[in-house]
Amino acid sequence: MAKKAINNLSSTEQMYGQNVFGIKNMRKYLSQKTYNSLVATIREGRSLDPKIADEVAGAMKKWAVLKGATHFTHWFQPLTGGTAEKHDSFIVPDGEGGVMMKFSGKELTQGEPDASSFPSGGLRATFEARGYTAWDPTSPAFVKESESGAVLCIPTAFYSYNGEALDKKTPLLRSIHSLAKQVNRLAKLFNIKGNVRPYATLGAEQEYFLIDKEFYLRRLDLLQTGRTLFGRRPSKHQQMEDHYFGAIKPRVLEFMEDLDRELWKLGIPSKTRHNEVCPAQFEIAPVFEEQNLAVDHNMMTMEVLRQLADKHDFVCLLHEKPFAGVNGSGKHNNWALCGPDGKNWLTPGDNPHENAKFLTVIAALMKAIDTNAGMLRGAVATAGNDHRLGANEAPPAILSIFLGEQLTDIIDQIEKGGAKSSKEGGTLEVGVTSLPKLARDVTDRNRTSPFAFTGNKFEFRAVGSNQNCAGPNIVLNTIVAEALDEICTDLEAAVKSGKDFNESLQGLLQKIVKKHKRILFNGDNYTEEWHKEAEKRGLLNLKTTPDALEETITPAVIKLFEKHSVLSKTELESRYEIYKEQYEKTIKIESGVALEMAKTLISPAVVRYQKELAGALSKLKKLEAPASKTSEHLSKISGLSEDLFGAIAKLDEVAGGHSMEKIIDAMKQLRAVVDSLEEIMPRDTWPLPTYAEMMFLM
Repeated sequence: MAKKAINNLSSTEQMYGQNVFGIKNMRKYLSQKTYNSLVATIREGRSLDPKIADEVAGAMKKWAVLKGATHFTHWFQPLTGGTAEKHDSFIVPDGEGGVMMKFSGKELTQGEPDASSFPSGGLRATFEARGYTAWDPTSPAFVKESESGAVLCIPTAFYSYNGEALDKKTPLLRSIHSLAKQVNRLAKLFNIKGNVRPYATLGAEQEYFLIDKEFYLRRLDLLQTGRTLFGRRPSKHQQMEDHYFGAIKPRVLEFMEDLDRELWKLGIPSKTRHNEVCPAQFEIAPVFEEQNLAVDHNMMTMEVLRQLADKHDFVCLLHEKPFAGVNGSGKHNNWALCGPDGKNWLTPGDNPHENAKFLTVIAALMKAIDTNAGMLRGAVATAGNDHRLGANEAPPAILSIFLGEQLTDIIDQIEKGGAKSSKEGGTLEVGVTSLPKLARDVTDRNRTSPFAFTGNKFEFRAVGSNQNCAGPNIVLNTIVAEALDEICTDLEAAVKSGKDFNESLQGLLQKIVKKHKRILFNGDNYTEEWHKEAEKRGLLNLKTTPDALEETITPAVIKLFEKHSVLSKTELESRYEIYKEQYEKTIKIESGVALEMAKTLISPAVVRYQKELAGALSKLKKLEAPASKTSEHLSKISGLSEDLFGAIAKLDEVAGGHSMEKIIDAMKQLRAVVDSLEEIMPRDTWPLPTYAEMMFLM
């Protein structure tokens, strides 16, 4: 048994990263000079030396071909929310009736996919087709395998002929650069030395549902919208709390084991897997990585989830709310900050108040979130996420920060003039004699908070499961960069005028805490009391996507993003138009699918059952048999049938209009009637797989 375990470990270590042209493979295939230059670009943020492009391309091609690749693609992240790729083969005719396999530095560093059909929000007209992809050497190329071959995927940025960002990666890289610049300033003030490029880290915990493919193919709503537009919550769902962290079913575990292997081959550090709260819901969490790489890895993870689920006769649902009335899915965005010393600046010391640098970063985050709550809320605004936020399973739309008892105590002391004591973490008595005492963390966890400190990172829990993490992190990086910029400017001026640094810092932190402490809340974010309290504090409560998106193009937001060269006014406004249009298209598609299902599946089934029931009632009356309850049942069905046709007509009436609110209300009315019918109609007459079947039969 021990020998087998050792072999498995060895196999895993050998497997890990085998489909990635990372630093290990670079060392094998590149000359020392080129290798050193490329690694410096990756690790230190130096500009890429164009002279090495041909050698890198040749080495990358050689490696990929040995792994079965015949094509390459510039893999990018347009504003659709997904990824995109155009495959080109390595073949070049040799003039003698054969071909050679070639890949040039130019092909590696730049591509030109047609940009006309990607969303641009007015940045590009349909006839203006040029769009360019540019190699991002900080995210390694990888080989994507299929049953019949493989393709070399090169992570790239995507921009227009005029240089505007048409993707998620370009502004993310800009925001990373802006944040690093401000962190270096703060490091200089604290006399912190180091040669590491400052960077943010990200750990994206991905929630998802698995259902049997057979059920999925019988649900037009899942096929076309990713969520169930109709469906009655079963008598037993998640209320027994027996699925969360429960034993994983064999068929699901087999899928998860394959998933880990495929992710590990791609160098994605999949670490944790478990059952989530709702039946048929699961979670996968990685080891935290540098932010840009982590975003790419999460996009790859979502693709692998879908592909592998299909091979196991499952379908992976990544919609934020595939089933109404039960837990939805989020993507917990764990954000931390590393300085030039290579240390995590969100890691406190033995007593957090002793670490002035740590408290400065905490203050910067308080300032950033409070000042820019609307923009951050807008970064997670989608039609899918509107179903989830504030539904007692995810944080509300109100942005607040949880720091925990100990840190809050220190913040309170800072407000009063300086931290002089600390509540000790102490030990936590488990109450079981066979277990040792456990060290208490400096903070408990608050699963209702949208932005919670969890020991050495902040967990932004409002991100939707289907979202690209780049958007929220672009905002986080930029608003923290702005807060640090203002802090550094004040401190630099104080030092230049001869003031004591520590006294100046203490005064500045006190000022920030007094102004922004309203953003702190350690209690239950689900309660009505908190909503009332938040309103008193003047905190925004943007419950819908249209309201939240308006906050992304205010003059203050435009000024901020232009100041840090992350997004121009034109780029911000284009994104607003794209996301607004995507929201409206989603609602329109859902209403169309709901009408089609109601007209062609549900109402015919109801009419048939009515007819069958009416016939049975007629026969009972002829036989003079008791039929009062049957008559009552028919009356109820008939009444609901009338309601159904009325709700269909209402949705039909508003579906072609421009009021998304009216369409959503009409869809809710139609759903209420349909779900009532599902509750009382015979199972063999109902035309759709039920929630109970989809959640429990796998």
